[in-house]
Amino acid sequence: MFVPLHPFVDLNEQEVEQIGSDASPAERVQRAMNCLPLTLEKSVDDSNSSSFRRWTIADYSRAYSSGEITPRKVAEQFINAVHESSRAALPMSFFINYDAEDILKQATESTLRYERGDPISALDGVPIAIKDEIDCSPYPTTGGTKWLHKVRPCTGDACCVMRLRSCGAIIVGKTNMHELGAGTSGINPHYGTTRNPYHPNKIAGGSSSGSAAVVSAGLCPAALGVDGGGSVRMPASLCGVIGFKPTFGRIPHTGVLPLNWTVGMVGILAGTLEDALIVYAAISGQLPSHEPTILPPKLLFPLLNSTNPMSEIKFARYGEWFNDCSDEIRICCSNALHLLCEHYKWKTVEVTIPEIESMRLAHYLTIGSECTTSLSSALEKLDFAELGWDARVALRVYGAFNSKEYIKAQKMRNRQMQIHKNIFAKADVIVAPTTGVTAYSIFDDALKTGELDYINGAALVRYQISGNFLGLPAVTVGYDKEGLPIGLQFIGKPWSEPTLMHIAFAMQALCISHYRKPKVFYNLLHKN
Repeated sequence: MFVPLHPFVDLNEQEVEQIGSDASPAERVQRAMNCLPLTLEKSVDDSNSSSFRRWTIADYSRAYSSGEITPRKVAEQFINAVHESSRAALPMSFFINYDAEDILKQATESTLRYERGDPISALDGVPIAIKDEIDCSPYPTTGGTKWLHKVRPCTGDACCVMRLRSCGAIIVGKTNMHELGAGTSGINPHYGTTRNPYHPNKIAGGSSSGSAAVVSAGLCPAALGVDGGGSVRMPASLCGVIGFKPTFGRIPHTGVLPLNWTVGMVGILAGTLEDALIVYAAISGQLPSHEPTILPPKLLFPLLNSTNPMSEIKFARYGEWFNDCSDEIRICCSNALHLLCEHYKWKTVEVTIPEIESMRLAHYLTIGSECTTSLSSALEKLDFAELGWDARVALRVYGAFNSKEYIKAQKMRNRQMQIHKNIFAKADVIVAPTTGVTAYSIFDDALKTGELDYINGAALVRYQISGNFLGLPAVTVGYDKEGLPIGLQFIGKPWSEPTLMHIAFAMQALCISHYRKPKVFYNLLHKN
């Protein structure tokens, strides 16, 4: 199995609404908004809330429509906040590239639309950041390197970025990332190391480090990342935000660096599950004709405003694997799962997932082979001194793989797809921690060279592989009462995004009162 494309099967999911294939991105956003529960309106000046919560896309839309604040004012505060973050004692290094003039131009156009009473959608004027692995004008696409944009110029917006723009979103720049996506820490020797807003001495995780951190720090309610080996879910978990990776083939990949075309896919980082749904609505839909696909799958949105709780959900839990993490994560995630099952009367089914380590190696061989194949012509001429030390090692290892091993890895992929299909015959989702460790400390010597920490790296990636290698949808939700953020992950059947969102929304509802404010946080909706 060389591409993890799954035939569409109607799963008869509960509490969903079908969206027509001809709906525009803005129309899909409105349909998603209609699926959300009504929330008490909160003034942008109401800072006396007893519990911390991030501003949502709906908050931005309401504040703009009421005239409490304008997109132009938010853009100015965004630019000031990014300047401040880069001048801190520990520079946060959120972005590789952003253009203040371009941001203000977009914000001014959005402000005028609100003044006319004619916003395009709820996303109009909302700041959204884009990982620097996704094409986005007027910026080069660096992939976290100093050289890749020179051999592969950016000629326009990726399909997912075009769809966000068509909804009126303000694209605020290209977020920092681990070089070539070839690591889990987010330590980048070229553009600075993205730091964790909860603890700036700790990593943000990789490779979508900047996208996770800007959402965590309040600079954007949502951002796009690319997930080839947990690169959306890992940093989301470490930074305490939602990380959502759809089924392979659900989101257009056109305009994304082709570093690993059978395992990498665009994903969403968001402060809340509701915001993940809105961005998902904007960027999903029909694929361009040249992308590999099967019969177009139905597009269904979860009715998060439904008063009917989902009937019995069964979680597949492989105990030996679930518990292969630090004690604090094991206890926290076990408590979260128990709380979820107790509150909604859902059940856990104990299963075994064989050959997990073999699958991890097969995934590593696949992602590495595809990376070096994609870059082969450029690597022949590249001076390896232009790479961080960790990227040099990774590319040397990747280059040692051969075609026979790649074929064997694809046989393992086919085998594991059948194994997981059998597990999903017994349960609705697989549940596990998102990472095996929490964010670890950044050491000064790694800042200039890059870092390969295979012990922590293996612990971070431990629970990520099936989502990428087998093309399964997955979502991580933060659950932590103290210390560093911890994520609980739900891995779903192919095309089961609505069920995953329902479950993640239920988990979020149970733990949102315990969310803590990061040490580095910016309130862009506050009127000075």
